[in-house]
Amino acid sequence: MKANQASYPVRRMCGLLGVSPAGYYAWLGRSPSVREVADRALREWIVDIHARSRGTYGAPRIHAELVAEGVSVGRKRVARLMRQARIQGVHRRRKITTTRTNPEQAVAPDLVRRQFTADRPNQLWVADITYIPTAQGFLYLAAVIDVWSRRVVGWSMRDDLTTPLVTDALDMALAHRRPQMLVHHSDRGSQYTSAAFRTRCERAGISVSMGRRGDAYDNAVAESFFATLETELLDRTRFTNRDHARAEIFAYIEGFYNPQRRHSAIGYHSPLNYERSTQPACG
Repeated sequence: MKANQASYPVRRMCGLLGVSPAGYYAWLGRSPSVREVADRALREWIVDIHARSRGTYGAPRIHAELVAEGVSVGRKRVARLMRQARIQGVHRRRKITTTRTNPEQAVAPDLVRRQFTADRPNQLWVADITYIPTAQGFLYLAAVIDVWSRRVVGWSMRDDLTTPLVTDALDMALAHRRPQMLVHHSDRGSQYTSAAFRTRCERAGISVSMGRRGDAYDNAVAESFFATLETELLDRTRFTNRDHARAEIFAYIEGFYNPQRRHSAIGYHSPLNYERSTQPACG
């Protein structure tokens, strides 16, 4: 009513809404309630968290962030204040597969069988590839994820889908971790079934595991990471060239996903915070 006073008489608007003019003016002069003041402050806090999450967090992760910052609040209240602020989390889209098999190359058995659990670091790594469209052409990204903490422990970007894409990602992971009795799980893409990749795993003492071709559930953790990447970055950004994409993907993985992004599978911790707060050490 206050916003429309210049266009419509107050008495008429009160009549349409079923309130008295005296009651409206009494409400207008009343100070905000304690609840209204608290909601206003909390709404500003929520908007700030949403901005820090690159505009990606929905109510569950914003609620987890508030609790971590010492705020006692219910998730339904967070969702209500998000609606008032007209902000929301991003939603996942279907991943387009990049798997290309080579029937002449040997396929490893599935050692995981959809049991994506690990009770220590460097017990089970999962890997996959996705493509990033840019105005200059496609850029390809390979990533290696530790199932225990959901941390991206190795990644590589190239202009082509050749085997070095996946061996470079594995080498990065091995340079930062010292795995023992490790299983590396992927799909049956030609990069992972290549002799060069199998040899690299054998030299590192890694057991190779592969899910079935074209079945997302057989590599669900890796699929989940790429779905998150695509939803939170790739679908929302137009890359002018491959260097632009490389810079943004690096910033997302190392500046946001690993150190900050809260993951539901590990109690809404970020991968790095989970590793720091949970024993044993990750070396």
